[in-house]
Amino acid sequence: MIQRKLQEQILGKLGLGKAVILFGARQTGKTTLLKKILPEDDQTLWLYGDNSDTHQMLSTAGSKRFKNLFSRYKTIVIDEAQNLSNIGRVLKIFVDQLPELQVVATGSSSFDLANKTSEPLTGRKWEFKMYPLSFSEMVDHHGLYEELGCLDQRLLFGYYPEVVQNPGNEKELLKLISDSYLYKDLLIWSNIRHSDVLVKLLRALALQMGSEVSYNELSKTLQVDRATVERYIDVLEKSFVVFRLSSLSRNYRNELKKGKKIYFYDNGIRNAIIANFAPLDLRTDKGALWENFLVSERIKKLTYGEIWSNSYFWRTTTQVEIDYIEERDGKLMAYEFKWNPKSKGRKTLPTAFANSYPESSFEIITKENIEDFLL
Repeated sequence: MIQRKLQEQILGKLGLGKAVILFGARQTGKTTLLKKILPEDDQTLWLYGDNSDTHQMLSTAGSKRFKNLFSRYKTIVIDEAQNLSNIGRVLKIFVDQLPELQVVATGSSSFDLANKTSEPLTGRKWEFKMYPLSFSEMVDHHGLYEELGCLDQRLLFGYYPEVVQNPGNEKELLKLISDSYLYKDLLIWSNIRHSDVLVKLLRALALQMGSEVSYNELSKTLQVDRATVERYIDVLEKSFVVFRLSSLSRNYRNELKKGKKIYFYDNGIRNAIIANFAPLDLRTDKGALWENFLVSERIKKLTYGEIWSNSYFWRTTTQVEIDYIEERDGKLMAYEFKWNPKSKGRKTLPTAFANSYPESSFEIITKENIEDFLL
């Protein structure tokens, strides 16, 4: 069993009078983690949102029925809760009417995407996001030396638990995960009618990974309106497939004002979408794979470490760029990513950035110092 970073955090929130909600894509280990923390016994009841009986019971029952049904338990777990049309109301009843009972719910998409209406849970919940396995979790599991030796594999096949634990079967497993999750479930939850557009959009985003994305250009390529492109990307983000980075802009001259980059939470899923698992030494997109890997792993580090930080990229109208920037406690930290430590290129901050943000720091991240950035 690979120890997950969220285990202690979730344990620390149980019994505090609020719902615990664990979000994350399918197959990232949400159920496995909760089964370890809350095994089924006479005090814990597991309910499954994709079970028709559970759906019927929770959709129609009120607070009095809930008390009759569940008061003998200490914990209720609702797995795949996004399948319940009124999950917000259900969680609110548990928290308000059965405060002595701990309710835990998992979701493979944000509840506001999966459901047309939801009850506000402000002040009634602890939310956690679970990603595929992280560089840090694998270092904890088998050591830094061993994980650095797997780096080429991670850039190609990513960190989905089943993929990591079944070497030699990565391609088949990633195809299964991407087909069953990205297309089928996603289309059902979001009521997207043009599945071919979503497939083409995912492929376009995968091929532009690490580059600035133009919604207008995507609209023309896919032959749909810009609003549709924006909605589909929002769906992908709320389903934990991709995430967006905005450009840093403080209205200094020549700064890009409204730029967006889109990254995938997992390199393996990205490579499955374009059906390319060629070795790194044969690829022209090594730099993009390295950048996506580092940014997604940094997001995991910030999330699991409960580090409050804003993340950006930076570019000028003359195409001077910094790969990644964090803003924390009023300080800017700039990073440049290089797969090849010996490659030529920028070694210091661009003059325009240094002049605009003189108190900022700068660091180049390569294979030789990756642990400084991700641990």
